[in-house]
Parts: sequence; C-alpha cells; structure tokens
Amino acid sequence: MTDKNYILENPDTGEKFFLKKDLGSIGPSVLDVTSIYSKQGIFTFDPGFAATASCKSDITYIDGENGILMYRGYPIEVLAKSSSFLEVCFLLLNGELPNQDELNNYEKLISDNSNLDKTVLNTLKGFKNDAHPMSILSAMLNSMAAFYHDSIDINKEDQRNTFNTNIISQVPTAAAAAFRHITNKSFLGPDKSLGYCENILKMFFGEKDSEFKFDPISSEALNLLLILHADHEQNCSTSTVRMSGSSGVNPYAAISAGVTALWGPAHGGANEAVINMLDEIGSIDEIDTYVDKAKDKNDPFRLMGFGHRVYKNYDPRAAIIREMCHKVLEQLGEKNSPTLDKAIKLEEIALKDEYFIEKNLYPNVDFYSGIIYQAIGIPKSMFTVIFAIARCAGWLAHWNEMIKDPLTRIGRPRQLYTGKRKRNYLPIKDRR
Repeated sequence: MTDKNYILENPDTGEKFFLKKDLGSIGPSVLDVTSIYSKQGIFTFDPGFAATASCKSDITYIDGENGILMYRGYPIEVLAKSSSFLEVCFLLLNGELPNQDELNNYEKLISDNSNLDKTVLNTLKGFKNDAHPMSILSAMLNSMAAFYHDSIDINKEDQRNTFNTNIISQVPTAAAAAFRHITNKSFLGPDKSLGYCENILKMFFGEKDSEFKFDPISSEALNLLLILHADHEQNCSTSTVRMSGSSGVNPYAAISAGVTALWGPAHGGANEAVINMLDEIGSIDEIDTYVDKAKDKNDPFRLMGFGHRVYKNYDPRAAIIREMCHKVLEQLGEKNSPTLDKAIKLEEIALKDEYFIEKNLYPNVDFYSGIIYQAIGIPKSMFTVIFAIARCAGWLAHWNEMIKDPLTRIGRPRQLYTGKRKRNYLPIKDRR
C-alpha cells in the first residue's frame, strides 16, 4: 500500500494492480474499484452497500462513530436551534444559508406556488378512505409527473429550479389532501398569509369559514421535526431517488419512488412502529418483561427506535428531539403521558444496560418523533407522510447534484450469481 494507492495481487495469477485512493474533505477515504472488473474479471461484493460509496457529494456529512450530522458543514444542533425549515431547504438546495432578503423572497416563492391543480387533486377519487396516505402521496406525485410531462427538461437549470419550488411548496398540500381524504373531511387549500409550518397545520386541522387557532408550540415542534428529517446522506430513499433519477425519468416520478422507499417500517415508518411498540407494552410495569423479550433471540418482539444503521453512538437528533418532546407534552397538557413514561423508562434502560451498550442500541430520532406527532394531533398513518415532506428537501438536493455531476451514469449494480449452470431443455413429455 502506498500513500495514494492500494496494491492488490490476484491470488490466481500473482498479477499486481492498483486501486486509486480518493480522499474526502472529512470522513473515510474510498478506493476507486471501477477498474476491477475490466482488469481482473471480478466484482466487489457488498450486500446493503454498507461499505460502498455510490457517489461523491458535498451535501450532508455523518460521523456515525461520534454522533455527528452536518448539512453543508453546519452541525444539526445549530440549525435546529436557530433556523427555520425553509432556511434549511434553501441551504440544502443552494449550498449557503440565505440572507434576510433571500429568505423573504424564498418564503414568498414557496407560498405563491403552494396550490395544486385540480387534475392532481382528482387523484384522491381513486382511493378509499382507509387507504394508507403514503400510497396516496406517491400516486399524487406520479399524477404531477403526468401533469408536467412536457414542461420539465432536467438539463435546464431554470426548469430544475421550477421543479424544486413545486415540490417544496406543493407536497405539503398533497399531504394535507391525503389526510383530509382519510379523515372524511373536505379539502382545505393553502393559506398564503401563514408561514410554512402554520399552513401545514391549518390545511390538516382547519375548518372552512372559521378562524384557525393553533398552539405555537405545535408549529415550533413541526419546524424542528422537518429540519431533523430534511436529509440524511445516502439512505435508502435518497439512494432510490438518485437511482431512479439516473435513468433520466421525470423527476416527479423519482420523488414518488423516494416516497415509496421511505414508506417501509425499517426506514420512514420506524416512528409509527415505535408507537405501536409502546402501545403493545401496555404499562410501565411491563417494561422489564418486554426488554427481556427483546433480548431473547427466539422471541419475535423487537424494541423499535433503538440503534441505527449508521450511528454507533447516540443519534445527535435524538437529544434535540427529546427536549422538544418534553416541552410539547408539558405545554399541551400531557406532561404525565403514559406513552412518554414508557419511553423514558426504556431510554433509561438502554443507556445503562450492558446488552444495549454492547450492541450500540441507543435511542434514535424515531424514538421520540412519533410521541410529538401524536401530541399535536397527527395520527400514526401520517407520521411517515410528514417525514416525506421534510425529506423532499434532501431528495431534491441530491437529485440536482446527481444531474449536474459529470460522473453520473445510470445506476446498474452487479451480482454474484449462485443459480444453475447451463442446462439442457427437456420437452414436457420427457420430464419426470
């Protein structure tokens, strides 16, 4: 091994060859393996892409060992404390935080483009009221792909910017439409006199021809949740957006693909799974019993909201959201929530129990987010939809980065084939 390259040797032929080592600004370096197949006739093997960098990116950095998350170089703790979600959207999409005039113009741009065309809204008619809202949101985004089928040239920056604006401004409206549909309420369009989070709450919970009143803590909590979920590097849904986008597909369809990937309980649906788990536990007196069940390899019960694929330390978002969780429950009159009591007890155990410490099963962001959503009136089925509203910012940033990257090629993973070798075909009359 040299300073710049790795020297590998083919065990069959003894031939030596080099792999270039590329360095990032911070974090692990990478080995460029693109020449391995052409030179050696072999593929690399990495199920789940646990050690594979699929792209170069300057958007989000995660240090899982030390519990660090940064957007464009800004620690998540700083952004969560001092910024609005639309400031973070601007940062992710443009690389820099806006000044006051830029932010004012951006807020107005998003507000002015928040209405949905009736063609898109008509998508709701194809769904029963018990449909999962993530399926509705995905369908509405594909409806947008049909509606904007001839007005998006992904190679033109101005048209990409229009697409970015439409997603940030209209996905909350589509999410609200899905929520009103499953709760048997008539659609309530956006109120352009309100801020981004306040408008979401009104579209969800407001009534026509009556003044909408909401507790400011609900808007504050929603703003925080959106910031914390805005991006998280090359996760499953972001990689899905990049993969589908690499084919040149209509970008609304690429975002729809991201929504579908996010829906899974191992990804965006994890916060819903946390509430289901806490409900299953029943009472705080049963916590120890369920912890023992979680430790039992033969028991199907799993503790949700603990551990993370990337973080091997405490999820930095969890500490931020835990404080907000207590604040929300206290101000909304639910300080003595049995759900929160169970969550706190589980957290205490996880931070002290050797089983959890050894396996790095620290509480993650999903552990508390569902409790906050419940406290402000959002049902479990909508948790992942709110997550999708937030993650659109990251999806867009990564999609734009991919489109502009000269190294981008259509995503096409390879495989280790373990099937049958070539076989002779037998006519059906000869088969036994």
